[in-house]
Amino acid sequence: MIETLLGGLLGGAFRLAPEFLKWLDRKGERGHELSMQDKALEFEKLRGAQRMAEIGASADAAWNTGAIEALKEAVSAQGRPSGVKWADALSSSVRPVITYWMMALYCAAKFAAFIGVVQAGADWGTAVLHGWTDADQALWAGVLNFWFLGRVFDRVRS
Repeated sequence: MIETLLGGLLGGAFRLAPEFLKWLDRKGERGHELSMQDKALEFEKLRGAQRMAEIGASADAAWNTGAIEALKEAVSAQGRPSGVKWADALSSSVRPVITYWMMALYCAAKFAAFIGVVQAGADWGTAVLHGWTDADQALWAGVLNFWFLGRVFDRVRS
């Protein structure tokens, strides 16, 4: 009798074991599918963010291109004569007049400082050496490069 009962229980257990294993397998598959869906969703979010960044970058590039073209057109329009002689003469004189005016102010300030140092008792050599600073050297180099290297670039372009 025990063998029959034990046989029935073991037979039932062995019959239920594959179903139990299938249930565990399906549970694992569902968990895996859910995990894969989450990963796919994260991937789509990343792809969407990347696409939005690409769209933003292309919009920025288009805007920058348009801005550069507008700047080029504005600069080239400034260089074209208007046809009105006095307006063209005034327009072409603005930069030289400002340059000469600023140079005159700079020289006047340096001269006033030089005179102040000499009147304070320093000799001329000391006043000149202390009046010429690194900033003056840099300014002088910039002016020379602007005027003389500009000619080289103009020759290369033409």
